[in-house]
This record gives sequence, structure tokens and C-alpha cells, in this order.
Amino acid sequence: MKFGIIRERKNPPDRRVVFSPEKLAEAKAKYPQAEFVVESSDIRVFPDEAYRHFGFDVTNDLSDCDVLIGVKEVPLEHLIPNKKYFFFSHTIKKQPYNRKLLVEMLNKNIEMYDHETIIKQNGARLIGFGRYAGLVGAYNGFRALGLRDGLFELPKVETLADLDAVKAELDKITLPNIKIVLSGTGKVAMGAKEILDHLQIKEVSDALYLTSQFTEPVYCMIDVMEYSKRIDGKVGDKFEFYKDPSGYESNFMPYAKETDMFIAGHFYGDGAPFIFTREDAKHPDFRINLVADISCDIDGPVASTIRPSTIADPFYGYDPHTEIEVAFDADEAITVMAVDNLPCELPKDASEGFGEMFLEHVIPAFFNEDQHGVLKRAKITTSDGKLTERFKYLQDYVDGY
Repeated sequence: MKFGIIRERKNPPDRRVVFSPEKLAEAKAKYPQAEFVVESSDIRVFPDEAYRHFGFDVTNDLSDCDVLIGVKEVPLEHLIPNKKYFFFSHTIKKQPYNRKLLVEMLNKNIEMYDHETIIKQNGARLIGFGRYAGLVGAYNGFRALGLRDGLFELPKVETLADLDAVKAELDKITLPNIKIVLSGTGKVAMGAKEILDHLQIKEVSDALYLTSQFTEPVYCMIDVMEYSKRIDGKVGDKFEFYKDPSGYESNFMPYAKETDMFIAGHFYGDGAPFIFTREDAKHPDFRINLVADISCDIDGPVASTIRPSTIADPFYGYDPHTEIEVAFDADEAITVMAVDNLPCELPKDASEGFGEMFLEHVIPAFFNEDQHGVLKRAKITTSDGKLTERFKYLQDYVDGY
């Protein structure tokens, strides 16, 4: 079986890759029956020569490959018919801007495996860039704080070599006495937590957080049952919430009244209550003045996130009274960091971490008859131009309704 590592062609350019040269060499050593080739790229964080150093062919023609592996969406004109593809297609939530991509893959009899659909039997994600989104998002939140309040100046992550360099910059700053709430418990939130812990910010329980003031920076990590509650007043259940959140409402306001900085690292499911609304943000006791929204759902659960920001221009302000965008350092504004492609700022570390997961969970499935069902669960489209059973719900999206 021949695997091809494709060139990233989406704009703005993405320097990440699924396999670093070292990890690809490890894959070749584990599966000598597999052949791996690399499409030439002048933007990839690892240069072509680094792959050649490990004996890989670097080419401009992947037409003889069986499986093509990338990170972001492939432009329609570069899709090769009758291949197996792995990349983030951003189609499974019926995203309007990528409908043509899914249609084209069906028309070209492509077997599509979305990185987002590579899951365990219980639905938990097996691979992703979540940790790196959390790391960069939390760092960017502190960068915004330093710039806005004139406290310190952190360089952009994209100018730094790797995660070690990011942490070295954090070692140079001193934080004011602030209270931080971090939502979520998954890979994104744990990445953000890694930054908070590196800064030696004290973690406190939610009970203490909600009832005490401190003489040092502190943070509290909250999960869905802390920031949501049942409407009928009964005790909530996390798994019940995941199945059907319609009987729940937000319970975030007690935290909003005690918090200076909110790091949003949660997963937001369809039908879940908003964490805080535009009306909540108008409340005189609403204290949050900085939001690092790593989750970045636009016009969704975090009212101040009215648009995604960019790596080039990562911060903006949200005026809760007028509900419009203002300067990130405007008086009475909530400063917002809502970059929606955060791992791109840390391409080397993100690529190395992603390749480790892909080698552990995906490549073996091609050689063990998919004994754990990883490929079967992940496959969206078939080689005869149809949606798989699990993704039949996308048919009306494909048809243009």
C-alpha cells in the first residue's frame, strides 16, 4: 500500500503536516510493507530535504498513491479521483462553505476519512490538534492581557521555535492578582491548563473560587455540570446532558461575577445552552473583561465572540452595552482572543504530536484488517460515490437543501 503526504494548498498557508520526517521514518520501520512518499512543499515546517534525509521520495506527482494524507481541505481541482483521503474536511456539521467539497469527493468516487471522525467506539476523538490549540490559546490570552494593560509584552507564538521557547517567554512575566476560569476537561482545556500550571497559577476548587478573594492569581477549572444546571432544579447528569441538553440552562453567572479572565476550552454541542448571553454581559455584576475563546463558536455560547480573529490580528474588543466590535483595549470592553486556527502558530510541535497519534491509531488499521473499526467509523464517503450509513444524515446537505 502506498501512502502520500500531500502539500497543504489552502490559504492562509498552513505549515503543519500529519507526519514529521522522524515519525514517518518510524512508520516505515514498523510497517516495511508500506511505501511512503512526500509531495514537495515550500511552506511545510519541515523542508523537503529533511524527508529525503530519511530516504523518502519527494515528488510532485502522487497519482500512484492509494492513500493521501493531509491536514486542511484539499482544493477541488487538486482532488485525485478514486483515492482514499484523510484531512479535516469541515463538512460533517453541514458547513455551507464546504458543501461543494463533499459533492466533488462523491463525484470523484473518493473514500473520505475525516480526522474529526476518527473516534473510539464510545465516540471519543482519537486524534486532533486540541492540546496545541489550548496551549497557544491560553498563551495568547496572557499576551492580550499584557498588551492591553501595559504590563508586559509577549512575542507572537508564530515567531518562536517551539513549545519550549513559548514556555521560556512565559517565565519572564509577572501576573497581576486576577481570577481565571477555564471551561472544559478535554484535550483543549488540558492544553490551556498546561500553560496555567507552567505559570504556577494556583488552582482552587469552584467552592473556594466562588466565595473567596485571593492575594495571588488563581484559576478554577469547570466542566459542563458546573456551568450548566437542570431547569427543573433536579441534580444534573453529565451523560444525560450530552445525550439531550434541552432540559438545561446556563449556571455560569456565579463564575462571571467572580472572574477577570475566561479561557473557553469546552466542547459546545447542538442544542446546549449558551454559557453567557449578550444580556448576561450587560449585567452590572458581570466582571469578565478578557475572553480567550479557544473553542471559537461564532454567535454561539460565548456572547463576546462575534467573529473569528486571525493570527495576524488576534484581538478585538466587544462592547457589551452596544453589542458591537470596538478596539481590544477600549474602556469597558471585553477583550476577545478568538483565533480559529491556533495550532498553526506552533506547527512543529503540533505536527509531531499529531503524527504520534496517527501512527498509533490509524496506520495499524490498514494492516490488521481494521480490527478496532477505526476506519469503518471514520469513513464518510465510499469508493462508489455514496455516503456511508453513519453519514447518511448529510444527504440533504449534499443535495443542496
